[in-house]
Amino acid sequence: MSWRLRAVPIVPAAIAAALALPLGACKLGPDFFSPAAPEVSGYTEQHEKNLPSVESQKRAPQRLAIGAKVEADWWVLFRSPALDQVMKQALADSPTIAQAQAALVQAREQANATAGGLLPQFDATAGVARQRVNARINGNNRISVPVNVYSLGPSVSYDFDIFGGREREVEAQLARADVSQYQLAAAYLSLTGNIATQAIQIASVRAEIKAVERIIADDTKNLQLVRAAQAAGTATAVDVTTAQSQLAVDRALLPPLRQQLSIARHALAVYAGKSPAEWSPPDFDLSGLTLPKDLPVSLPSELVRNRPDILAAEAQLHVASAEIGVATANLYPKFTLTGLITQAAPQVGNVFAGIASGWNVTAGLAAPIFHGGTLQAQQRASLAAYDAAWSGYRYTVLQSLGQVADVLQALAHDEEAVVAQTRALATADEALRLARLSYTEGNSNLLQVFDAQLLADRALIGAVRAQARRVADTAQLFVALGSGWWNTPPTPPQSPAPKTAAR
Repeated sequence: MSWRLRAVPIVPAAIAAALALPLGACKLGPDFFSPAAPEVSGYTEQHEKNLPSVESQKRAPQRLAIGAKVEADWWVLFRSPALDQVMKQALADSPTIAQAQAALVQAREQANATAGGLLPQFDATAGVARQRVNARINGNNRISVPVNVYSLGPSVSYDFDIFGGREREVEAQLARADVSQYQLAAAYLSLTGNIATQAIQIASVRAEIKAVERIIADDTKNLQLVRAAQAAGTATAVDVTTAQSQLAVDRALLPPLRQQLSIARHALAVYAGKSPAEWSPPDFDLSGLTLPKDLPVSLPSELVRNRPDILAAEAQLHVASAEIGVATANLYPKFTLTGLITQAAPQVGNVFAGIASGWNVTAGLAAPIFHGGTLQAQQRASLAAYDAAWSGYRYTVLQSLGQVADVLQALAHDEEAVVAQTRALATADEALRLARLSYTEGNSNLLQVFDAQLLADRALIGAVRAQARRVADTAQLFVALGSGWWNTPPTPPQSPAPKTAAR
């Protein structure tokens, strides 16, 4: 069994057909329409011109495909089998996905339950009563005798939804199911984004650990260099102590990095639905995460139809719109029709005799006269709730546009940072090589070597972080655009059935 978010019937066909049952009825309140898409054509002031497009530059490390859409699972663009395997593991076992899916099932069933109220309600009634009738009120002086009365028969009731209050209730419940539907999609998108972020974090920290280990190796070479100079009489014990101190300081960088690695690995295990004791994630490497060259970027008009949080806010707006109709219909009369067929007799054996048959049909009208202003206040509250939902929708859209703009700018700056850090690393490595050579030949002092070493160390760490940041921001772009959640992920395992008493 699998779920597909854009093609799932919420109410059975038979119940949906019942919406047209009360012919001639009208639905009070506003009819909902999706808000218009933003009129802006870009996300930033530069309209994404500071990043190359597919049409403008074919050799750029990353290019924007404006108007394109990710049709598959977005993380496959990194071409990492390990990442793909972890995603499958998490989507199969994640408690957050299972929780959101159960909430969706609950919302759909609540919509079905509400829609059932549009149909006539049939019930079977049975009863036994002991009664004594005072016959003297009819002028009969006969002493009354208590008797048992047995009754059995069906009853039917129907609420003529003349003003559409019940239909608006169904509409509101269907919209709530849509909210749960898109919340499930948001949980799916958030989970995949968090997994990718932690995988990139693992790769980044492991790369930093390798860089620090290289720095420690360089410190060891410097120490050997100073000891050799001391043996030749060109260095002092102070120089040796200084080199040893630098080695100890750089070695102290490893424990915090290893702790960061442990935290990232444990977080990824939790996202995968496992405890850190029973599952270990792969050892991700930055070299194993291919940077997608073409970045599909949907237009703002498409973003509002792609991001699940925007769609959930729109569905919540739909709920508020339908509840205006419910509150408005409550101001008008309600018409009900009740029918009852009863077989009643003082002996059980005579219940099904023809003489025991009886029937009753009742038409009811309940018109609100005075409720202390409650109904009018409820209608005003529903209008205010709609205004609040509309403001929430607008804020969600604006926030989403801002997130995409931030990531696009980050990618532009990431490219600049990678280029700058790569150049800085090459220059620093060359400067360190020359400083060591000069120190060996006695043309410079140890302080100059350490200064060059410090610059090289910073450049190395900066290059690693810049590369990792560009990969992480690429993943964040896919999440910010609401990419790929409409695909069919694996269905989480069913939760254990609750224990119920025998019946």
